[in-house]
Amino acid sequence: MNAFSQGRKMVVALQDCPARLVPAGTKIMIPKDTFVTITQDLGGNYTVAVNGNMARVDGTDAAYLGLKAEKLNFEAAKDEQINEDQVWQALKSIFDPEIPVNLVDLGLIYRVEVDNEKHLVNIDMTLTAPGCGMGPVLVGDVEYRVATVPNVQSVNVELIFEPAWNRDMMSDEAKLETGLFF
Repeated sequence: MNAFSQGRKMVVALQDCPARLVPAGTKIMIPKDTFVTITQDLGGNYTVAVNGNMARVDGTDAAYLGLKAEKLNFEAAKDEQINEDQVWQALKSIFDPEIPVNLVDLGLIYRVEVDNEKHLVNIDMTLTAPGCGMGPVLVGDVEYRVATVPNVQSVNVELIFEPAWNRDMMSDEAKLETGLFF
């Protein structure tokens, strides 16, 4: 069986590509001309095998691997203010790496606070399980995507576990998608 028959695709980096190691979330750069194997394409992000490691490439950087890049388009602000609706839009573009549902509909985002004076967004979020090894990667996804919102200069993400997440926090759409609606 070759890689394609197992749902995997091998590509070559067309230019240096930013990524984060799984599960630690450490930032790395995949050098141009490096062979990578796409092991998962979920929610516009890519999990890749590269040089014996697993890494996550944000969908907005997919063109570096010759893949279709996800574009986050936000209307430019007429003032210097951060639009909280755009922050939520960015958060809805981030999907759990194992469940095909975005973080908002999963109920993982507990609080968003915009500080327009400091151009800062504070976010409290949780994980489906406290020991989830993908926590650092998801935090990195949130920081990366929310930073694309106009006028956001910094993003602070706090992982919290009170109250503990449960499936009742999911939207009805997420429950339908995951088969947990009953």
